[in-house]
Amino acid sequence: MRRILPYPILSLGLFVASILLSASVAPPSLALAVLLALLAPIIMLALGVDRVRVKSPMAIVRLAIDVVGDIVRSNWAVSHIILGRRRHERTSGFIHIPLDLRDRYGLAVLAIIITSTPGTLWVEYESATGRLLLHVLDLVDEETWVRLIKDRYERRLMEIFE
Repeated sequence: MRRILPYPILSLGLFVASILLSASVAPPSLALAVLLALLAPIIMLALGVDRVRVKSPMAIVRLAIDVVGDIVRSNWAVSHIILGRRRHERTSGFIHIPLDLRDRYGLAVLAIIITSTPGTLWVEYESATGRLLLHVLDLVDEETWVRLIKDRYERRLMEIFE
């Protein structure tokens, strides 16, 4: 079974995403979804991509809830900054955050979270030192941002991947 579906969760996700994106369960859409669900994981296997080992599935749920809430709050805050009268009083800047997270999948998820959240941008990661360079649109207190990234995201990602 592993030869046909080396990454069964990925196959299922690709199948469902393909059906949802095509918005149809007509035979051609189903055929394309099955083809995608079967071929993409086989190609990944040929590329030598390691399997992801999830240690705590419940941590994924907690992280997802936090991320959605943070994205909604950030959208609101950034819209006020851009449309507000005092937008020139804001200070943007760069901060360095020391990360303990070393798992490449965890780092990739952290990059997606940070870049998806309005007002923040993952600029650079130094793998030798584990230091992240982050740009923040409304930088009031560097230490608050360091604590937020480490306590809210990095800790959960380490629960999930390490």
